[in-house]
Amino acid sequence: MGLENYIPQQMLIWIEPLTTIALGLILGKIFKKFLVSKLKSLSMQNDWESDDVIINAIDSVVVFWFFLAFSTIAIGNASLPGPEDLYQKIISAFLIISISFTASNIVLGLLDVWSKTNKSLPSTGIFKGLTNFAIFSLGILFILQSFGISITPLITALGVGGLAVSLALKDTLSDLFGGINILLSKTMQEGDYVQLDNGYQGYVENVGWRYTTIRERANNIISIPNSVLSGSISKNFSSMDASFRVPIQIGVSYDSDLDHVEKVALEVANDLYDNLDCISKSYKPVIRFREFADSSINFFIYFQGKNFGDHNTILNSYIKKLHKKFKEEKIDIPYPIRTLIHKNEVKN
Repeated sequence: MGLENYIPQQMLIWIEPLTTIALGLILGKIFKKFLVSKLKSLSMQNDWESDDVIINAIDSVVVFWFFLAFSTIAIGNASLPGPEDLYQKIISAFLIISISFTASNIVLGLLDVWSKTNKSLPSTGIFKGLTNFAIFSLGILFILQSFGISITPLITALGVGGLAVSLALKDTLSDLFGGINILLSKTMQEGDYVQLDNGYQGYVENVGWRYTTIRERANNIISIPNSVLSGSISKNFSSMDASFRVPIQIGVSYDSDLDHVEKVALEVANDLYDNLDCISKSYKPVIRFREFADSSINFFIYFQGKNFGDHNTILNSYIKKLHKKFKEEKIDIPYPIRTLIHKNEVKN
């Protein structure tokens, strides 16, 4: 007796395609385990991060692609109910969606890698969002085209609708293009410490679709519309060279030996220069006497910090050490002194 005598005819038509699909899944697992895993291990042995991004993106979908490929073969060799063309279109749609996800992961991953060494490729929320929108929009258009839907009228309708939407969302689009302008002009980037003309200052957390978020040193988050931020005056403490000068003013008594004062102050400064990591080693501390003040002779000691915020550590350490050293060397830091002349008038 044949197999058809024991199994209903409706089930027989599914045996061959299901077997083919199962074989595809098995081959996909084998391919992933041996070949893709081997490529991953080889990529981890070098310092180039881009190949890791590509291999990881493919690794997540390779079994699914085998499933789709063998599903296409199974449908072509089987007599399934309904039009065969419909099954192929559905498979093509899933393939396009998976390719869109893979392309998105690769492009965003490469953007993250390249942005670490190339500041002209900012890896921010706004650029990631635009990249995803472009990739998945193309994917949707390809799917519509595969189902025989003409996309030309759709593109025309989107153009007319886009004009109406742009008028309705004028402020939103203004913020969007303001954010793009900020990133392309490089006035500020993620991680920069900036000060705005309205007094706000902090670290740039993210340049988003509508708002740029700035984290203050007190850990408060400020959200500023991109259109406002792009038109404001800002000071960037981190762009180009993040190091900056740290001046510290000190006053000593008029009775002091200024050569001795300079020698002691430089000894303390050089000790900090050698032992404090936040001090830039490309700039040696220097002393400059500046003025004859009311109660003291004032001078400045100049350090150079590596990043904004380092001045707090430098100031704290130097003032404590110098105060202790001045006491040991009998160098006087005078209190403000004023001479009052009191005249008594004798009345007859």
